Amino acid sequence: MEVTTLKNSDLAKDPVIGQMSLHNHEQILFCNDNATGLKAIIAIHNTVLGPSLGGTRMWNYANEMEALHDVLRLSRGMTYKSSVAGLNLGGGKAVIIGDAKKIKNEALLRRFGKFVDSLGGKYITAEDVAMTSRDMEIIKMETDYVSGLPENMGGSGDPSPVTAYGVYVSMKASAKETWGSDSLSAKKVLVQGIGHVGEVLVDHLTKEGAKVYINDISQERLKAVSDKYKAEVVAADKMFDLDIDIYAPCALGATVNDDTLSKLKCKIICGAANNQLADEKVHGALVAKKGILYAPDFVVNAGGIINVFYELEGYNRERALSHAEKIYDTTFNLFQLAKQENILTYQAANKLGEQRIEAIARINAVL
Repeated sequence: MEVTTLKNSDLAKDPVIGQMSLHNHEQILFCNDNATGLKAIIAIHNTVLGPSLGGTRMWNYANEMEALHDVLRLSRGMTYKSSVAGLNLGGGKAVIIGDAKKIKNEALLRRFGKFVDSLGGKYITAEDVAMTSRDMEIIKMETDYVSGLPENMGGSGDPSPVTAYGVYVSMKASAKETWGSDSLSAKKVLVQGIGHVGEVLVDHLTKEGAKVYINDISQERLKAVSDKYKAEVVAADKMFDLDIDIYAPCALGATVNDDTLSKLKCKIICGAANNQLADEKVHGALVAKKGILYAPDFVVNAGGIINVFYELEGYNRERALSHAEKIYDTTFNLFQLAKQENILTYQAANKLGEQRIEAIARINAVL
């Protein structure tokens, strides 16, 4: 996939289309509605493999450019995620700007649904940060292009179990590559972020006999998960002082950065968060230099998109879990590709995604 290289001066002159051009995004829809207070951005990165599918995130961004940067990164990640997972889907994402606790309501969600519908199926939404299955049910009132619906509406319900299972099997594949065995028994694992996905991951790890450390911004969640699974709570300012085997970021992205990498003591990074590397090129190289195996996030966390894909076909949880189990082989195989071609693991993952997109694009051109 050809990517245009732009200078900082170009981005200053053309900050919107300039950013789109960096990774060849197809389309951005800016959404505004004064009556409901809706301010949203829908980004469509690539639709070669099929309609773009990706969740809607609601976040109180510092400014609109921060929101734009996030939605562009996330939508690109969805393209690669679906491609590497073998799904006939493209990559898209949406962000709603604002504090969900203060402004999210039925009117705002339904107005957003109308914007999604205006794209005519080129973008299919689903839940993400600060959004729920109930929110998807409300958006569904205005558009058919929505997934992640409650089970009583024929949907898949909470995708967290499938997402967490994919992270778990990817972690086992990473262990096999690192230690020659995929057993996680007695391995020390830090799970940063114990929402729905993080908690299910803690459950899998605990059952296998791993020593689990947990961190989250919610003290209530920490106590509940610690009590239930006997996991050890670690304060945010002490997290990266731990001597651990595996770091599993499962909250927001960019936690692998200059500050954390100067302290991080682990052999594997494998978690559910999107965009874990603050700067893909810079921190992808630094991780490797420190001797840490990085399992690329869009490969690891593909269980969620796999889950909603099967909802579009007529949902079957067993089929979704069976497909998610293949993340083990995908993860292990990309490590072999990285070694064979002497490239970084994130580059190997990108290459796998791009190869499939380019192959299908050639077929479409002939047809």
